[in-house]
Amino acid sequence: MFKPLNAPIRDWAGRRVWIVGASTGIGAALAEALAQAGARVALSARSADKLEALSARLPGSLALPLDVRDAAALAAAYASIRSAWGGIDLACFNAGTYAPMRAEDFDLGHMDEHFAVNYHGVTNGLAAVLPDFLARAAEHPALAIVSSVAGYRGLPRALAYGPSKAALINLAETLYLDLAPKGIGVFVINPGFVETPLTAQNDFHMPALISAAEAARHIVAGFASGDFEIHFPRRFSNFLKTLRCLPYRAYFAAIRKGVGA
Repeated sequence: MFKPLNAPIRDWAGRRVWIVGASTGIGAALAEALAQAGARVALSARSADKLEALSARLPGSLALPLDVRDAAALAAAYASIRSAWGGIDLACFNAGTYAPMRAEDFDLGHMDEHFAVNYHGVTNGLAAVLPDFLARAAEHPALAIVSSVAGYRGLPRALAYGPSKAALINLAETLYLDLAPKGIGVFVINPGFVETPLTAQNDFHMPALISAAEAARHIVAGFASGDFEIHFPRRFSNFLKTLRCLPYRAYFAAIRKGVGA
């Protein structure tokens, strides 16, 4: 039996967790699940009203509204968490944006926005927490980066979204190589279709669509397993993993046949 790539996280009692992108969808559902399991959760997102409403339901939580595009705001928020709690045990970077786009609808502004939020939002968060994590490596803190199965290979309508998520997968892999030997955990989370305000924009059938609460359960189970990659729902994500192994001619043909691209 293989040794887990990360130290499994099974006991959440008193564990300090910062969820960035916590106001709706997967982030909010994960915050509720972890708080219910005994974790202390710090919540960040742009929507202050939604964040405060969520925090009011989670006793002992911290609400720290911010825009992930603002590196100084993330640094200030983490300084506030350290002042209150002395640090965190898990940072989960979940903030994201999504708008369907094809080549004929190319919009540079939308492309830049996807990378500013989805990718640089994570690197801004890393800049805030990594120095402290490296100083406390003996305590085995962990990072979790929420990417997407859309980052596996090119997909129709994902011209802006897909590349930003592919970059996150590569980032997480590289971070793991650097940080795991020091005792710092790194998880990459690759959901399939999850019922959120972002996916509500889609005008096409979303295979194996699941609720945000179910996504949170998959993530918690993934933390418990210690796997580097947490991907779900498996019936869909494993199918895309199989397609990822195909040569380009076969892959492009399969995608066109499957989705009418």
